[in-house]
Amino acid sequence: MLASRENVDRLLRHGKAERVALMDSPWGDTLAAWIHQGYPTYKEYREVGEDHWSEPDCRWIDTTVAGEYVEPVPPWEHFDYDMVGIGPWIDVMPWRDREELISETDEWDVKRNGAGAALKYWKHKSGTPEHIDFLMTDRAVWERDYRPPLLTLDPLRADIRLMRKNITPAVKAQKWVHYGHEFVWELMRQSMGDVTLYQSLLLDPGWIHDYNRVYTDFYKRHFAYVIEQAGKPDGIWLYEDMGYKNGPFASPKVLEQLIFPYYKELVDFFHGYDLPVILHSCGSTAAVLPLIVAAGFDGLNPMERKAVGNDPFVFAEKFGDKLAFVGGLDARVFESNDRDLIRREVTHYIEGMKARGARLVFASDHSISPNTRYSSYQYALDVYREHMMY
Repeated sequence: MLASRENVDRLLRHGKAERVALMDSPWGDTLAAWIHQGYPTYKEYREVGEDHWSEPDCRWIDTTVAGEYVEPVPPWEHFDYDMVGIGPWIDVMPWRDREELISETDEWDVKRNGAGAALKYWKHKSGTPEHIDFLMTDRAVWERDYRPPLLTLDPLRADIRLMRKNITPAVKAQKWVHYGHEFVWELMRQSMGDVTLYQSLLLDPGWIHDYNRVYTDFYKRHFAYVIEQAGKPDGIWLYEDMGYKNGPFASPKVLEQLIFPYYKELVDFFHGYDLPVILHSCGSTAAVLPLIVAAGFDGLNPMERKAVGNDPFVFAEKFGDKLAFVGGLDARVFESNDRDLIRREVTHYIEGMKARGARLVFASDHSISPNTRYSSYQYALDVYREHMMY
């Protein structure tokens, strides 16, 4: 049987793959719950400044005291996933290493990032942050306070040593390793906030173009450095949540004019390194699928089933000659913990995508929540393996 790396590479490059590939992303809360249900752990020595697993926080936190820490076995290793993300998570905020704690309680804290945005984070569970306050309220503030630090290469923005450490075991296991990052849409939401963003799309598109121009050059400059210093991965993921339940956050026309030219430029940049690129976008993506294809993306994730128009079978029929598909199994099937339902839906989904000639990486349509029992997810993977061969 082909190794993970070769099989995924064929899926993304229109080759003849042997099997449907596998990946997913259990939440930190999920791993914390699963540890009490039999999920394996191990001890790992962590230096000061490295991240270590904190079960009470259900997340990775900075190590302040060097020593051994109990951590969950990485999901890619335990479940034998085919895809492994290994960074780089470049510090893309205009002001590097700047984070101000504004307030906190036992349950949450509010921090202001290096783009002047104050976001509210849960301390002990996963979840997207609440938007509180933004200083980047117009183009003048952007040009004066936040644009200048982004114009030159800053090697300290990427932890090359940690990336080399992360990539070694995944490459040894012959996994398909990828770098990944958010891009301009998510960055604007974290920098200027939704209200200023949506107003500026219509009232000051010149600012949006300038913001995206600066950041596209920034990404090309820093990813070139990362690839040179840490090594070339097998592919790239871009994480851009472009939609909500009922449609994209902006009209396809606006996205085509102001956002997708920069997607295409960055995709072309990575293609210049012969790297396939997968777009992750939660929410409804049906209306912008032609734009995603035209930008040159090689794969789409996760095809959230609760969102309007997101039917992976239709996607495969219309765009299967252009895109590979990563995800698409309704996560609520796992959460049902009903083995009959899990067997029926996993079988229906995989066989349905195969029947349509889809190049598929089996995964949920979002991520694995704590509502899914460890044994239920293991059973779902047993069913997947019964149907994975093409």
